[in-house]
Amino acid sequence: MSQAEQPLISHLVELRTRLLRAISAILLVFIALIYFSNNIYDFVAQPLLSQLPAGTSMIATDVATPFITPIKLTLVVSFFVAIPYLLYQAWAFIAPGLYQHERRLILPLVASSAVLFYAGMAFAYYVVFPLVFGFFTSTAPAGVTVATDIASYLDFVLTLFLAFGLAFEIPVATVLLCWSGLCTPQGLARQRPYVLIGVFVIGMLLTPPDVFSQTLLAIPMYCLFEIGVFFARFYTGKRLTRDEDAAAEEAGSKEE
Repeated sequence: MSQAEQPLISHLVELRTRLLRAISAILLVFIALIYFSNNIYDFVAQPLLSQLPAGTSMIATDVATPFITPIKLTLVVSFFVAIPYLLYQAWAFIAPGLYQHERRLILPLVASSAVLFYAGMAFAYYVVFPLVFGFFTSTAPAGVTVATDIASYLDFVLTLFLAFGLAFEIPVATVLLCWSGLCTPQGLARQRPYVLIGVFVIGMLLTPPDVFSQTLLAIPMYCLFEIGVFFARFYTGKRLTRDEDAAAEEAGSKEE
């Protein structure tokens, strides 16, 4: 085996180890939560249940749906709960290949990514869901009973959870773009009209086909873009080049 192949194999082995740890973490959380699967679904369904007309409820159209749907939700929740650990595994894998100034930047971004993802999900649950479901149930035609299938509801809310979780990562993405030198805060600021159009297009693609939820996603996305541009100014001004940082680390190692 050549010397060039040995580092590649060692990296692949480490990658496999990190993936196995990530999967194990998700499974452990899933095992811990499986007993409460029905309670978890009740919590997620509460925004719709609170808006349904009196005397109505959700329904299950398939025989196995009442069993499978809460289990499916619990598995997804296990992934969401394990996100900080998953991000840590990703960080631990890439950190050895980063320079010191890169590690100082990436670690806060990894931590803020988890916080922003949870913030996006909380915004969807506590702000968007009551507004969307209240609007949908109030506009039902006369003579139509609103009785949503539990599996269809789960697909709907998971789509919104993922869309808002990812949308709230915009400040992190903006900082990384400016820090890497691909663009500047000033250049992004000049693109505001295109960004405004773009967030509505993204909202249309990521959310169910209704203008209401698209708008509720697009407006926070644009606000988060402005936040990202603001913070990118601080990171861009202090960024070191890779050559400068490598030279500094090499000088430090010689002194030791």
